[in-house]
Amino acid sequence: MRTYTRRQFTHLALSALPAAGLLPSVRPLLAAAPAAKPDSKFAGVQIGLNVPYSFGAPTMSGDDVLKNCVQLALSAVELRTQPVETFLGAPIRGATPADSATASIRQWRETAPLDKARDFRKKYEDAGVLIEIMKVDGLFKMSDGELDYAFNLAKTLGARALSTEISKSDDELKRVGQFADKHKLMVGYHGHTATGPEQWKKAFALAEHNGANVDIGHFVAGDFGSPVAFLTEHHARVTHVHIKDRKKGNGPNTPFGEGDTPIGEVLRLIRDNKWPIQATIEFEYKIPAGSDRMTELARAVKYCHDALV
Repeated sequence: MRTYTRRQFTHLALSALPAAGLLPSVRPLLAAAPAAKPDSKFAGVQIGLNVPYSFGAPTMSGDDVLKNCVQLALSAVELRTQPVETFLGAPIRGATPADSATASIRQWRETAPLDKARDFRKKYEDAGVLIEIMKVDGLFKMSDGELDYAFNLAKTLGARALSTEISKSDDELKRVGQFADKHKLMVGYHGHTATGPEQWKKAFALAEHNGANVDIGHFVAGDFGSPVAFLTEHHARVTHVHIKDRKKGNGPNTPFGEGDTPIGEVLRLIRDNKWPIQATIEFEYKIPAGSDRMTELARAVKYCHDALV
């Protein structure tokens, strides 16, 4: 399966026709047919997965996302809106010029059938998977009506927070933060290697419900040191952490345990303090020869389990 950069993934997820992603082959680390509902809450720490991004298939349907999560015994996710909006009957993207498509999706969102989102949520919860975080691409470009829609959709799905890429604009962070305060729902801003503690602190000052989605791999690769001090000081504002391993000095992503990121220390910090912070695996390293994505995801989940239990 092809590996996409975050930018490519977002572009494809926003523009591609709705389609079911192909399930990759499953290796022996995975149960052929899990007998019970999935449970990836280890020692009080909820291990989740950024989906469908971590499956490398931006057009994967909600059903196939759920099937993969159950196969991996994952009981919580950070879910992008695209599979949900496809389920709700959003206009097909790519069939009309960009301006018309933007106007069409905007109009649709402002009158979207959120009651149907309860059916999507029920399907996930019946299978044992919680949608704890809802990832929204293009949040800062949304109209006021779309922002209300996004927050209402997140609440309908049972999410306790939205997430999106952080902005460098105080005005954008303040505007979205005002909607977060209005809806009393946190927004976790995701940072990359250029995002340091000061940028998140600035966002915190602009709205009560502005929060941080701390990617601990990017934090270390950006040479901001260990994320432990920041998490300890600002844990009440941290919606979830992204778990990945990277080398310092803007180094590459690596299999878990082969980089410089203190994954185990961060997981145990969450455990020992009983913080309600989802530890969300975000799969980005190159798949080793002879393996496949689902096998590597299973290993990542096991790595987190073994660090906690």
